[in-house]
Amino acid sequence: MKPILLLLFIAFLNAPITSAQVDQGDKLFIEIKKLDSLIFDRGFNNCDFSNFEAIINEDFEFYHDQGGLMDDKKLFITSLQENMCSTPDRKPIRKLLKGSLEVHPLHQGDLLYAAIQSGVHEFYIVEPGKEMYKTSTAKFTHLWVKEKGGWTLKRVLSYDHQNP
Repeated sequence: MKPILLLLFIAFLNAPITSAQVDQGDKLFIEIKKLDSLIFDRGFNNCDFSNFEAIINEDFEFYHDQGGLMDDKKLFITSLQENMCSTPDRKPIRKLLKGSLEVHPLHQGDLLYAAIQSGVHEFYIVEPGKEMYKTSTAKFTHLWVKEKGGWTLKRVLSYDHQNP
């Protein structure tokens, strides 16, 4: 039994490690960060949802530790538009915590078919005549899949929401 365990351990040590986080200068990191910006900077923060139809996967699922499951693409987009942009006197803003973004490629053989994006983001409220103030911090994990038309966001986990 011990020789088998030793062989398995040696095989594990010699196995190529290809799922490590990519560097911030890596093409994949830059692509995923740009997609994150389309969702949050343009969509969530600036109410420009023009890219959402193309970058949200038809089989989209959003898991939220406080809001529950949303598994309808159209309802998700409508909900964001209504909840993030309908009250300009109390506008939610999302900021990615500097240095927290990680991108991990997923390969099948030599084929890059998906990427896992994770990080920490902070949420704020902007009200006229007041300084922006923080309402919560949360962790997130996104599954991006690469398809013929490009990258689409398929799964979202939003969890560990903490008040300031």
